[in-house]
Amino acid sequence: MTTATKYVYFFDEGEALRAPSDPNAMRNLLGGKGAGLAEMTGAGLPVPSGFTITTEACLEFYHGGGAFPEGLQDQIDRAMHELERRTGKGFGDVENPLLVSVRSGARVSMPGMMDTILNLGLNDKTVDGLAKLTANQRFAWDAYRRFVMMYSNVVLGIRKDRFEEEIAAARRSLGAQSDAEIDAASWRSLVDGFTAIVRQDSGREFPRDVHDQLRGAIQAVFDSWNSKRAVDYRRFNKIPDDWGTAVNVMEMVFGNMGDDSGTGVAFTRDPNTGEPALFGEYLSNAQGEDVVAGIRTPEKIADLARRQPKVYAQFEEIATRLERHYRDVQDLEFTVERGKLFMLQTRSAKRTAEAAVRIALDLVAEGLIDRRRAVAMVNAQSLDQLFHARIDADQTIGVACKGLNASPGAAAGQIVFSAEDAVAWKEQGRRTILVRTETTPDDVHGMIAAEGILTAKGGATSHAAVVARGMGKPCVAGCDALQIDRRTKSASFDGHELREGDWITIDGTTGNVTVGELRLIRPPTKLPQRLATFLSWADELRRMEIWTNADTPEDAARARELGAQGIGLCRTEHMFMQPERLPIVHQMILAATAGERAEALERLLPFQRDDFAGILQAMEGLPVTIRLLDPPLHEFLPSLEELLVETTELRLTKGNDSPEHREKAAMLRRVQQLHEQNPMLGLRVCRLGILFPEIYEMQVRAIFEAACELKRNGVDARPDVMIPGVGTKAEMQVTRDAAKRVADDVLTAHEVTLPYRIGTMVELPRACLVADELAEYAEFFSFGTNDLTQT
Repeated sequence: MTTATKYVYFFDEGEALRAPSDPNAMRNLLGGKGAGLAEMTGAGLPVPSGFTITTEACLEFYHGGGAFPEGLQDQIDRAMHELERRTGKGFGDVENPLLVSVRSGARVSMPGMMDTILNLGLNDKTVDGLAKLTANQRFAWDAYRRFVMMYSNVVLGIRKDRFEEEIAAARRSLGAQSDAEIDAASWRSLVDGFTAIVRQDSGREFPRDVHDQLRGAIQAVFDSWNSKRAVDYRRFNKIPDDWGTAVNVMEMVFGNMGDDSGTGVAFTRDPNTGEPALFGEYLSNAQGEDVVAGIRTPEKIADLARRQPKVYAQFEEIATRLERHYRDVQDLEFTVERGKLFMLQTRSAKRTAEAAVRIALDLVAEGLIDRRRAVAMVNAQSLDQLFHARIDADQTIGVACKGLNASPGAAAGQIVFSAEDAVAWKEQGRRTILVRTETTPDDVHGMIAAEGILTAKGGATSHAAVVARGMGKPCVAGCDALQIDRRTKSASFDGHELREGDWITIDGTTGNVTVGELRLIRPPTKLPQRLATFLSWADELRRMEIWTNADTPEDAARARELGAQGIGLCRTEHMFMQPERLPIVHQMILAATAGERAEALERLLPFQRDDFAGILQAMEGLPVTIRLLDPPLHEFLPSLEELLVETTELRLTKGNDSPEHREKAAMLRRVQQLHEQNPMLGLRVCRLGILFPEIYEMQVRAIFEAACELKRNGVDARPDVMIPGVGTKAEMQVTRDAAKRVADDVLTAHEVTLPYRIGTMVELPRACLVADELAEYAEFFSFGTNDLTQT
């Protein structure tokens, strides 16, 4: 980049960045938050003055090893002088101080994943000026302590709970129930205590120079793009790492200046249901992080109409304007300062799948969008939320406590109280519910690992609620009766105690929390009417067929009911794992002679034939691609470690010559023979079929005997055969010829004509390189993209 590169744009300059050829140009450069502020400013809405530092500056910051790109600091200094002129305040002025917020803003919403700092510009001198200007000592010192807490945590890396413990001690000393009852003198004393903590934990003084504060905050926001929580969130949501974040510097407006002030977060429609009505929360005499962080349980947005009807009416009108402008549901942040409304953010709202479908249909009905845009605005993966588990009503359900229904669906799991434990327990195969007083962005990896989230504080717009909805995980928030003790890893409500590892069931649709593990059931397979309508629009627009993976007749039937037009992969190995079949599979693997192996395969044939018949019948008239046996044989046997222990125990307790020991020892020897150094390669897939052709012959015979029987009964069965793991032309030719010979023999014997295809799954890099040679024998290709990255 050169010094001529413009890195800083005031909000009223953003509209000039619109490019007809690239509708995302402004958002990509200014980030979602900056673009929204620019558009609201351009529309004449009440937005505090401020400017945006571009995503390009962030990327150059990383390319430069963590240094500001050339020219950025000069542009920031000039922008601050202009902000002083526009506001009539002075940055660092002790009489009329200019305070700013410093917020991140990526091009797509990443709620709570990156850092924010409020009230920047306060120090021991400017706080007195703020107190005199507002005639409110308590407000000024409350603002100062918030700034010290946030700056110390975000920029200096000091744990937030170090400060929270001091506040809790002050509340106890004063007999206060909430922070709102702490007086000015106590806040002043706490600020002194906070700066002492900074000195103790970091070995340096808290910065008093406001320009140093600003530079440190901007650098911290840039750094937060690569924080662990942001990286985890990007990976989960498949957001590129090279987008970077913008930084928004905005004049502070205060919601904590009294009962005629407040802050809120609202959605233009209900993000849980899609109902067309304002949905959100408001906290009087509070700052924005109090709502998002869930520190206090807020009131509903409708309560603002009672408190300040004129402000509510203005906000309602602005919300409608913004939704119509963006032609999408908006997530709005706002502050009321002494009866005056300020808009701080607008962005496309995150929503549940149920809400997304209803909103898309309603916006079409209202003439705001067409069907093509409606289909494009719903994340296809999110539709899985519509098939979340729910609690089986046919059981005794005793509601232990109740919170807010923050994200729909039900989940049962064992309680853990930290994100780290949620991850560790999942790695052990245990299902968990993450229980927290409130979640923070640092908990995102635990939220990903947990089955569901339960918080004691916060509301429907808290961090836990917003992130859980985006992940499609159940969440109950604001369960006020729940008292959590992180030190003892326990929680209590109404005299009942829960400890780590206890089972609970949460219902994010109702807000109910139940002690114990309740039975969960999937929703009915019949599509809800709204979803059926929406999917019919998708059918009108799409140019591809949708096939499914299904391994059982039940799965095949359900997939068909949900609109599948074929089965692209039916995995036959899962059929071998049934309890009544596994001993026969063991017999086949342990067979000492071809005759013994043939006997075992003959016993397996009816099972396979019945499986294929059920699947082919369920998919009558539609193609079913059946993959022949894929995994190595040792996967059907007990583990090597398990057998070593068992044979040792049997030798010691029953002797080497006991039948039990001989049987286990034979199995151990076979497992050792079949053990693969690299399970992705070795004796598996088509190589297994070449070495033991009778296995694939049995499977192909079962497929076509089932198809012939169905055909004679008037069922249009359409099987295709997939040879797995082919890497050479010879492998394809040998296995294809063998399968075709068996298939044709069965069809001839049954005097049935049946079209079928034999193809392969391309899952080895080698197969990609010789695909033209494989195509001489393969009648179709399927691609195993995960295996292509593992071999």
